[in-house]
Amino acid sequence: MATSTHAHNENVTVKGTRFRGEETKPSFKTTELIVYVLAVIGVLIASYTVGDGSANNGADYFAADKAWWYITLLTIGYMISRGLAKAGSRSSDVDPRTH
Repeated sequence: MATSTHAHNENVTVKGTRFRGEETKPSFKTTELIVYVLAVIGVLIASYTVGDGSANNGADYFAADKAWWYITLLTIGYMISRGLAKAGSRSSDVDPRTH
């Protein structure tokens, strides 16, 4: 009778394949996304309301280009935070073309 000699490892299943778990949640399930979306909406609302008529002299203190600059910075920050959250996490993709 043949016996298999697998080393004892809690990550190895009976067939010898590794269990691949995800360490992070998908982005749509995180509070990061909610905070990001609310911040973008807040910047857009602030840019709209602090417009031409607020100073009675026609000055636009929070112009659209400045608002989009802040949104760009928020997007970069969000992408970095998601990248850090995913760094070192294992993929559960079983497609052989991606290995």
